[in-house]
Amino acid sequence: MNFYDAHNHLQDDRFGSRQKELLAVCEKAGIKKMVVNGACESDWPQVLALARENKMVLPSFGCHPWYLHERTPDWLTNLEKFLDAVPSAIGEIGLDRWKPDLSYDGQEEAFLAQLHLAAERNLPVSIHCLQAWGRMLELLQKNPRPQCGFVLHSFGGPVEMVPAFAKLGAYFSFPGYFLQARKLKQRETFRAVPADRLLVETDAPDQLLPVEKILHPLTGADGSPLNHPANLPTVYFGLAEFLGEKPESLAARVEENFLRLFGRL
Repeated sequence: MNFYDAHNHLQDDRFGSRQKELLAVCEKAGIKKMVVNGACESDWPQVLALARENKMVLPSFGCHPWYLHERTPDWLTNLEKFLDAVPSAIGEIGLDRWKPDLSYDGQEEAFLAQLHLAAERNLPVSIHCLQAWGRMLELLQKNPRPQCGFVLHSFGGPVEMVPAFAKLGAYFSFPGYFLQARKLKQRETFRAVPADRLLVETDAPDQLLPVEKILHPLTGADGSPLNHPANLPTVYFGLAEFLGEKPESLAARVEENFLRLFGRL
């Protein structure tokens, strides 16, 4: 089986410069491609370097709502320069009304600026959304979107919204974190995702799987547990079991979906 990670942050400093080691383990695990998402201007160079060093990495550059306060005045121009450097996607971008003490001011403007750029270049875009699903749907309905589609990363929105988002071109990415026992509602939502819009992700180093499902344990320099990107196959097997589908069938379907969205990069 071939495995494809629709969303992670391999450049994250918490990995402690172990990226080459992690990628080697991922290759042995059967992972063919991973979308590595930048979140702010300061980590875009790391994402670019990873993409140039390893063909497994599909780079994605974006300004995440958590880091909007770090932007330089030339952030959008800088984003275009990185998009010009290598074939790449846009993201992680989005809206967030969940994070404590995070200002919502400016989030929509930054999101739309990047969404418009994705539409102009017809690039896949990875979208973060927490407690802003109604507004997210409105903005996507009213603004240009990339014809190739977009990813709702770790989709945790209402199941009733799945058809509306799918109509706009959404793909829905399932993280291993949703295999946690307490995340039954989020897992159930994925039963409503159209077969041709399902993706799988790790969101490494975040969104840990249940302890008993972790095949590749990893800790950071401070001793805190990290999600190893090579745990991706376990996410596939867990989702297949939940959906009552053979892993081989699920993997083939996700591969087709991933390549349809990201295959031009």
